[in-house]
Amino acid sequence: MIAALGFFAATLSIAVIWPQVWRSCRHGRTRGLSPTSAWLGVALNLCWLTFGVLIGEPAQIVTHAVVGAGNTAVLAALLNARPHLRSRRMLLRTAAGAVGLGASAAGSALAVVVLGADPAAVAIMLGAVSSIVGAVAALPQPVSLLRDRSQDMSGLSPARWRLGAGSCASWTSYGWLIDQPAVWGSAGFGLGCALVMCALLRTRRTAQPAATRAPARPAVAAVPGCRIPVTARAALAAA
Repeated sequence: MIAALGFFAATLSIAVIWPQVWRSCRHGRTRGLSPTSAWLGVALNLCWLTFGVLIGEPAQIVTHAVVGAGNTAVLAALLNARPHLRSRRMLLRTAAGAVGLGASAAGSALAVVVLGADPAAVAIMLGAVSSIVGAVAALPQPVSLLRDRSQDMSGLSPARWRLGAGSCASWTSYGWLIDQPAVWGSAGFGLGCALVMCALLRTRRTAQPAATRAPARPAVAAVPGCRIPVTARAALAAA
């Protein structure tokens, strides 16, 4: 039962990113995406991929290689659609944390390959850092939307966040059952952020049609050489 739950959680983890990939890469819709979250997503996949290599776990390697490819595609679409995010100032602001994570993954690999450190010990340290940062990385996306209530959210995929909530719920249950606080704690925090995102997307999508509805304007009659509103013509006729 526990093994089946873990397999289900891993399957959802792989599926999570692809609705967003379809929306951003196929349709070019990136409005509402947090660049900080996009950068951290790529860096975290690199860390967990390195973790999987260090402990020799094929499931970890495959999962994070596939999800990492999806996150990288979303980041590329975001940077292509919004060129100002490629400026030096914006990169320092949004990608600094991701660069630090990437350095941690590279340092861990070098410690094993060059210095001959114990892979298991290095993997434990890298996994702890990735778990903590992974929980914090769930914050920038909902926080950016809560701070700016008028932000365009058309680039966000609701399916991605619904799948994310299911994935986090599965990992939370799995971590609780195998008595791994790092797993259920990180996943539980991610679940809370995913539920907030689902609520925001549903609320904004429901409110948007009423807010964006154009005011009614009088019909215009096609009169040769003149365009007079129908209402005005009726008034002239009555006079």
